[in-house]
Amino acid sequence: MSKLTLKVPQDFILGAAASAWQTEGWSGKKPGQDSWLDAWYQNDRDVWHNGYGPAVATDFIHRFREDVALMKATGLTHYRTSINWSRFLTDYENATVDEEYAAYYDHLIDEMQRQGVELMLCLEHYELPAILLEQYGGWQSKHVVELFTRYAEQVFKRYAGKVTRWFVFNEPIVVQTRVYLDALRWPYEQNTHKWMQWNHHKNLATAKVVKLFREKGYSGSIGTILNPEVTYPRSSAPHDVKAANIYDLFYNRVFLDPALKGEYPAELLALLDKHQVKWDVTQEELAIIAANTVDEVGLNLYYPHRVKAPSHAWHPDTPFHPACYYEHFALPGRRMNSSRGWEIQPGIIWDMALRMRDEYGNVPWFVAENGMGIENEAQFKNAEGEVQDDYRIDFISEHLYQAIRAHEAGINCQGYMLWAFTDNVSPMNAFKNRYGLIEIDLDNQRQRRMKKSAHWFRQLRDSQQLTLTLDDQPK
Repeated sequence: MSKLTLKVPQDFILGAAASAWQTEGWSGKKPGQDSWLDAWYQNDRDVWHNGYGPAVATDFIHRFREDVALMKATGLTHYRTSINWSRFLTDYENATVDEEYAAYYDHLIDEMQRQGVELMLCLEHYELPAILLEQYGGWQSKHVVELFTRYAEQVFKRYAGKVTRWFVFNEPIVVQTRVYLDALRWPYEQNTHKWMQWNHHKNLATAKVVKLFREKGYSGSIGTILNPEVTYPRSSAPHDVKAANIYDLFYNRVFLDPALKGEYPAELLALLDKHQVKWDVTQEELAIIAANTVDEVGLNLYYPHRVKAPSHAWHPDTPFHPACYYEHFALPGRRMNSSRGWEIQPGIIWDMALRMRDEYGNVPWFVAENGMGIENEAQFKNAEGEVQDDYRIDFISEHLYQAIRAHEAGINCQGYMLWAFTDNVSPMNAFKNRYGLIEIDLDNQRQRRMKKSAHWFRQLRDSQQLTLTLDDQPK
């Protein structure tokens, strides 16, 4: 086997990501500051692996200095997390700042600047205040769009002078898809009308926050983080291609196009109208979306999505679901992460890169999340207790190769960020599958330990070189 060595481009992001709710824990949280996730856990904790939820998480709120030192030791250039909207304010109507929680971010920003790791901040990572879901139906309400804009204004006032890379949402399609389209998460209501209204109001909120950021003249950039599922048809037959295109409309372009082109796809609007999906949208709102596209976009890319044309008719008594146009397709012989149940296909990054160049004007973008969750990683510890996660090193190498390949081809790929820096809580999964460069030992006061991949990542940063085995080089 021969080796291929690639130069990591200068100023290429080599970072990692997390979120507030998945790391901070509830320490210091005041009554009434529950997020949707907190309420879900409190109402249905049995669906979370071993009943473990966000109450303690990794205790980052107390241990951030230790973790930032580990970021530096690991060689991260950038770290993205969120501000927890539900905790940043004590009064959501009047946007009254919780000074205790806000001061924590003051200290975090200062510490990261001191350690030389650039902080990227996201305004919402599933952290809708639970009381706004109860009172207004969450993103069902145009009033909640206004409340979110007031929240964003307070965040920018406080931190925009210190943080220059901002993102409005992380994966804005996820919550309503799990709750209202598929009824898989609390409060479990299949309602396609609500699903589309949430989509629209999040697109509108993105545009309004972009408008606010620019009108105030803040330095830096304002973007959003999306999670397009790179979609492949089972075959080249027209019926399979149509199925993939429709899946792409409902799950990818519903956010990609408004954020980057300023408009909804005409084909999507026609299908929504055909199936009488009711959502409230005005010409004024569409004009705001059209005039306020984002500066850059982060793309969370984990696995491909494969579909085929449906083999059965949709039942007329069942409310419309996009799945009437497609079925999932499992590629025979596919390479799998058996812990997570996801196909491993590094080529999704290259294929998405081509799309960003050819369909979206080659706007600046980066891989905002990519990673490998493995169950029971303790089985891979050596005699010194260090997790020997060569599988993660291989996974990162293969996907990072595709990002560098895109950059070298003139595609505007700005970098690669791993999910995640440390092991952390995920919805329902809790700590079952571990994603981090840094182990969180739940049985030993959440002690932090660098995994083999953390040392490898530091060497990658120091050398600015990525080495691949040619026989394993992803196509």
